[in-house]
Amino acid sequence: MSKVLIALGSNERQSVHIQWASERLASLLGHSCLLSHCLWTRDVKGTGHWYMNRLVAGETTLTCGELTQWLKEMEQACGRTKEKVALDADLLLFDGERYHLNDWPRSYVQQLLGDVAVFFEGK
Repeated sequence: MSKVLIALGSNERQSVHIQWASERLASLLGHSCLLSHCLWTRDVKGTGHWYMNRLVAGETTLTCGELTQWLKEMEQACGRTKEKVALDADLLLFDGERYHLNDWPRSYVQQLLGDVAVFFEGK
């Protein structure tokens, strides 16, 4: 089993899309799934859009590539386009290896990490 950390974000029908993605990830990750609280933030690109953000931690038998593909398919199922981020699902951590390095210092990631840090402690 591989330990993973996934960042979710949405700027359209935020509550609906974050809840839907959270439920899908909970189903995939099973009993190991740990959800952070949701946090509202302004778009880091300065568009003025409001995003709802959440972190999800858990364990999976999928490979890094399989999980990344699964997340992209989940984004597409929500209708993601360049202009409309119905769902953004980014793999931040896979078995201790960090991805999306520009996202780690963002204040919302740092704030939400506290909710899921227990999952990674002592491992």
